[in-house]
Amino acid sequence: MTKAPIPITITKLEMTAKPAGLRPHLRHDQDNGRVMLLKVKHPPVHFYRYLYETVGKAHIWVERTRMSDEALAKIVQDENVELYVLYCEGAPAGYAELDFRKLPEAELAYFGLVPDFVGRGLGSFLLATAVDIAWSKPIDRLWVHTNTLDHPRALPLYQKMGFAPYAQEKAEVVPL
Repeated sequence: MTKAPIPITITKLEMTAKPAGLRPHLRHDQDNGRVMLLKVKHPPVHFYRYLYETVGKAHIWVERTRMSDEALAKIVQDENVELYVLYCEGAPAGYAELDFRKLPEAELAYFGLVPDFVGRGLGSFLLATAVDIAWSKPIDRLWVHTNTLDHPRALPLYQKMGFAPYAQEKAEVVPL
């Protein structure tokens, strides 16, 4: 049985220069070697699916869940797509996926935290670090989109980090 579509509003945001004063940092109580960010080269599809589904389940992320392993591997294992996983005390706490396949533009394709780690200030660190990494490449635009099913602090956090809305559109998501 097909589930009913859920109406959403998608907000597209961009930045065309690295934000002045951007310095990713952890709070003093987090900066004790218990938090680290690792780049994953050629992520196994099962590991990527774990991250995507764990971070996105509450927000009804379905696009990549519906993809075949082959189609998903073609994206996430592309040399111009970079996956960064945030670990907290050894456990995956979130991830950021940067897509550089259309230079000089880059997309923050996916970003989020595992539910157990929301509310600890890690999202700001992860996003600031992802933005910093993106601007270390030869880009002139970084963009991201969010929607009304994402965490309620997502849009304000993107704006705090320097992203500015440039478009909105209505759409529907069909849950799994």
